[in-house]
Amino acid sequence: MATTTAAQRREQARADYDAFLRACPTNQLLGRLSDKWVGLVVAALATGPRRYSDLGRKIAGVSPKMLTQTLRGLERDGIVSRTVTPSVPVRVDYELTPLGTSLACLLTAVKDWAETHFDEVRAARERYDTDVDTDTDTDTGVPA
Repeated sequence: MATTTAAQRREQARADYDAFLRACPTNQLLGRLSDKWVGLVVAALATGPRRYSDLGRKIAGVSPKMLTQTLRGLERDGIVSRTVTPSVPVRVDYELTPLGTSLACLLTAVKDWAETHFDEVRAARERYDTDVDTDTDTDTGVPA
């Protein structure tokens, strides 16, 4: 049996990743990245560093708890960096790391797509809901 170098083993491990398998680390990473708050935080930071309070104002509907959890997770994953400036009150700034910047173009594109195509999606939803209402047996809810 031939021996393999550490670099060859790492390359094989990368090739073995399969995001369709639940136990695969890439599946877990995709789960984190698909969170709506992650996409909005990364898109908000794509324009440059922001203070915590600025992020909270920019991202409508995010609770302080969810914003904190999202930022901590992104910091842990190396996507966001946190800088604390000692002052009164303490100033905390967040910005994308180079890894986060490489992700930002993808998530910002998804956000832009949603903003551009929502009218089409809404129309499709209305058509679907109308079709389902007329194709469903009212007693059982099962398609006719």
